[in-house]
Amino acid sequence: MTKRILVVDDEPGITRMTKLNLERTGNYVVRTENLGSQAIAAAREFKPDLILLDVMMPDMDGDEISSRILEDPQLSGSKIVFMTAIVTKDETDATGSNIGGFEFLAKPVKTEDLIATIEQVLAG
Repeated sequence: MTKRILVVDDEPGITRMTKLNLERTGNYVVRTENLGSQAIAAAREFKPDLILLDVMMPDMDGDEISSRILEDPQLSGSKIVFMTAIVTKDETDATGSNIGGFEFLAKPVKTEDLIATIEQVLAG
């Protein structure tokens, strides 16, 4: 069964490559959003199984978006994985770590690490 993934990042190149790499597996349907302020509306419409969320975005940061998602009755059960360039892979282990109770991955993210983290979070 395919899983629905929403990728929210202000860099179109990152959302495009992430979508391509995930959809290539045949296991995911991916929607992308490059404006943090549009992430909630996109999530309500798309109803993702998991949201990949950039931490640092110019219009609304990932922390604020995740808070709004958790407060939204339609979205409160959504799984979230943060992606960030603030922390390097050397500062975490290869499969990510935790920010405020959410998994996070250091950019650039290898596709196999991304898929492993998505599967781990969805299974939990």
